[in-house]
Amino acid sequence: MTLSQWILFALALQIIHFLGTWKLYVAAGYKAWQAAVPIYNAVILMKIINRPKWWVILLFIPTINLILFGVIWVETLRSFGKNKASDTLVVLLTLGLSIFALNYSSNLKHIPDRSLRPRTSFGETVSSILFAVVAATIVHNYFIQPYIIPTGSLEKSLLIGDFLFVSKFHYGARTPMTAVSVPMVHDTIPVLKVRSYLKNPQLPYFRLPALQKIKRNDIVVFSWPADTVRQFFVKEKRVDKPTDKKSNYVKRCVGIPGDTLEIINGLVHTNGEKNNYSSRARIQFSHSAYAKKGVSSRNLLAEGFESFYRRYKIENITESSYRELIPYIVGRSGNTVENFVVITEAKGLPTDLIRKLGLRVSELLEAKKDMVLTLDEAEKLKAISGIDSVVRRISTDKVPNETFFPNKIPFDWNEDNFGPLLIPKRGMTVDLNRDNLPLYKKIITDYELNNLEMTPSEIRINGQASTSYTFKKDYYWMMGDNRHRSEDSRFWGFVPDDHIVGKPIFIWFSIKGINDGIKNWSIRWDRVFTTVDGPGERLSYFPYFAGVIVIWQGFVFYRRKKNKKAA
Repeated sequence: MTLSQWILFALALQIIHFLGTWKLYVAAGYKAWQAAVPIYNAVILMKIINRPKWWVILLFIPTINLILFGVIWVETLRSFGKNKASDTLVVLLTLGLSIFALNYSSNLKHIPDRSLRPRTSFGETVSSILFAVVAATIVHNYFIQPYIIPTGSLEKSLLIGDFLFVSKFHYGARTPMTAVSVPMVHDTIPVLKVRSYLKNPQLPYFRLPALQKIKRNDIVVFSWPADTVRQFFVKEKRVDKPTDKKSNYVKRCVGIPGDTLEIINGLVHTNGEKNNYSSRARIQFSHSAYAKKGVSSRNLLAEGFESFYRRYKIENITESSYRELIPYIVGRSGNTVENFVVITEAKGLPTDLIRKLGLRVSELLEAKKDMVLTLDEAEKLKAISGIDSVVRRISTDKVPNETFFPNKIPFDWNEDNFGPLLIPKRGMTVDLNRDNLPLYKKIITDYELNNLEMTPSEIRINGQASTSYTFKKDYYWMMGDNRHRSEDSRFWGFVPDDHIVGKPIFIWFSIKGINDGIKNWSIRWDRVFTTVDGPGERLSYFPYFAGVIVIWQGFVFYRRKKNKKAA
């Protein structure tokens, strides 16, 4: 909706409110005109229903206001003696319009001193739940949001199964843009698996003041700008969503507005210098380990390496036994019983299950094993007895393609050799021509909402011939630390500032094997209650937290015991 449309919408709501409540204001001892003054009429209404004035603020907070509207409708009825369950049901089903009947009834009597306590235990429970949802929604939208790492794009800086607290206030909380949505859920209602919001109306983008700017190499949560998916890990047609309902991604911001970024042989350079990361950042690349006598999976596991695949030959596979193995395998080769090989992750096939199924299984000893390693891990692997060499795999072929940003031929960038690329900054002006237009086309049309036309002789923006463009927003370049297993800006480009969600600050829980079923879960105690990023080794604050809880509960127990003696 445009600004003028929102103004007309707000005016219509005020007219409806005045026509449906002015006699109620008079019956409560106020003037009819007071029901017609925006905001002031809400303050007076709070007095009429005997509720605090600060509720008026909640009426302007998206999502929360939807809950509060229903509460105020019910409270208005009760302030005039309508306490039946049927009255409550009707006012909610009619979206408050049944108050018109009360307003124009012949016997209006305001009850200024009515009890605010619910008359039934059920009513008290509902009231408690509503206000708990309101409080939790405020925290969720403007302060802290829980988040779980679903994929390995930031391994090993963040791990699959890490439960994060994401700060909304560090970079400035983005106020909801989707006006009508279910509170406390993102884009889908759990269990029902249906959309949790209406696409229209949409509120204008607004962000509260920030405590800090995004710094180069910060880990950032953002709304995925490349359209989106309905849910992770499910193949389907693309789903267009409002900005604040797009799928949330977490990556490392390797380029900030105004930077010139280039990837040279897999290493990110900004403004001509190689990026330097904090000591906890674990940037990983694809490597190949070679050994003439074969690379032993057991030796790798013994040395702490887990990012590789294993191949097992099974001599007596059957259809039923194969179905039992499916949860543990990631691929297979061979189509006959005599030549049947399954591929697993580093943990391999469970020994107990193999024995139960009576399978004859042998692991293939490979002379080459592909692995995902940091540069330090690669050096450590080279020193292991039996390993002949470790080679980092780098994409050096420069072939025109549409796979990598800007997804247009003749650009020939790839995941390891990319750019140079200027990251736009608000107020920055760039020269435009047919060669560089693909880099900024999506910004001009989709993110900054201009009309772009290409004629045989010129570029036209909003009907005007243009040889340059001035950016209206800041943009960022996001990449995963697991450089060869991350879908990031190299594939879909810039992240606009209005897509920024927040800053991960705390890992409050972590489960290893979270995608492998609850029986295979194990808690990573060394990551529980740790900070996400920063200098030095990771330190768990869980013992301190547990100590505070024990001391607090001891104090509560002591006070209760003391009060009982006093009574």
